[in-house]
Amino acid sequence: MAPAVALLAGAALAGLLAGGDARAEYGDVVINNYSDKSGMRPVVFPHWFHRIRFRCKVCHADLGFKFKAGGNEINMVKVIDGQFCGACHNGEVAWSIENCNMCHSAKPGTPTQVHESTTNSLVAPATGEKKQ
Repeated sequence: MAPAVALLAGAALAGLLAGGDARAEYGDVVINNYSDKSGMRPVVFPHWFHRIRFRCKVCHADLGFKFKAGGNEINMVKVIDGQFCGACHNGEVAWSIENCNMCHSAKPGTPTQVHESTTNSLVAPATGEKKQ
């Protein structure tokens, strides 16, 4: 890992372990399909941090992640079973799931989204829907 990337990752990790809310950066994916309902903070998935280490096909072809925020039925049972994030976050490739705050770090109520996506600004909600 490049020193600058390691430094940024270390600073982000220190903030999470201190219990603060992580601030999603441009291109990060916030996953909140089930978190709020389960009493957990939403997940902040650092897309570009993962993209530095892996080609797109690793997650989007090999692991089956759809190219749409909220388009995957990810839950902790599947992660524990080695699906989606659990394929790598198993304690061997990357840390395992015992450290909840490492992933569940967004401010409660943050909607599922690609953070600061141009699409979020351009797409108007359908009539009767609340804009998130």
